[in-house]
Amino acid sequence: MKNSMIRIIRILFVAFLFTSIFSSCIVGKKKYEDLQSQKLKVDDQNTELTNKLTIMNTKFDSLLNKYKELEKKQKELTETSATEQEKLNTELKAKIKLLEESNKKIAELQALIDKQKKASKDLLDKIKTALLGFTKDELTVEMKDGKVYVSLSEKLLFKSGSAVVDKKGKEALAKVGEVLAKQKDVDIVIEGHTDNVPLNGEVIKDNWDLSVLRATAIVRILTEDYKVDSKQIIPSGRADNVPVADNSTKEGKAKNRRTEIILSPKISDLIKLLDINN
Repeated sequence: MKNSMIRIIRILFVAFLFTSIFSSCIVGKKKYEDLQSQKLKVDDQNTELTNKLTIMNTKFDSLLNKYKELEKKQKELTETSATEQEKLNTELKAKIKLLEESNKKIAELQALIDKQKKASKDLLDKIKTALLGFTKDELTVEMKDGKVYVSLSEKLLFKSGSAVVDKKGKEALAKVGEVLAKQKDVDIVIEGHTDNVPLNGEVIKDNWDLSVLRATAIVRILTEDYKVDSKQIIPSGRADNVPVADNSTKEGKAKNRRTEIILSPKISDLIKLLDINN
């Protein structure tokens, strides 16, 4: 009986031990399978991350190359910009210098123009003062375009169709000659003008002849009697080509029969200043 109990106990113990071992084996296998599953997941994640890393590295390399290209272009642009800026600065300095020279020349030119205007005004005043004793229908004195115009009527200077200066005309020319003899920086043009009535003489053939002869007659008086420098004077005959009034009326014809003494300060200084080669 006792032995039977011992045998039963042994059998139960062995059964218990086997059950425990079997249960342990089952639990260990499940954990192994779980771990294996987790390992596969980790491997998949690692592979995915590796692929993403590879893509990111590729993109990074591409961006790095672009950055280097942009950096190179920026450097080139900076160098080009510096060169262009230097070129622009040089051009600007040249233009500023040219502008300063131009402004200086303009100032000099304006000073000469003002001087010429003053000289013309002074001459106008002197001529007007010298000719105060004559009437408007005998002569007029005025300023036009910076020049002084002394317009002497035929009535004052000549008989009709003649180029010989009358006594009263010589008196007027004496006044003008005394002023002009002192004016060494004045150009003088003597212009003879007629009306449109035709001339047909043996000595004076036409209005061209008459206008020129009257101009030269005045030139001789001014240069020979009053020592006006002949180099300053130019005689000119205009016939009836520059009327100042209507030749269809008696009054108009009388106004057109005139001799003009045109006085202008010499402009040699202006010409020199305007000469682009200077």
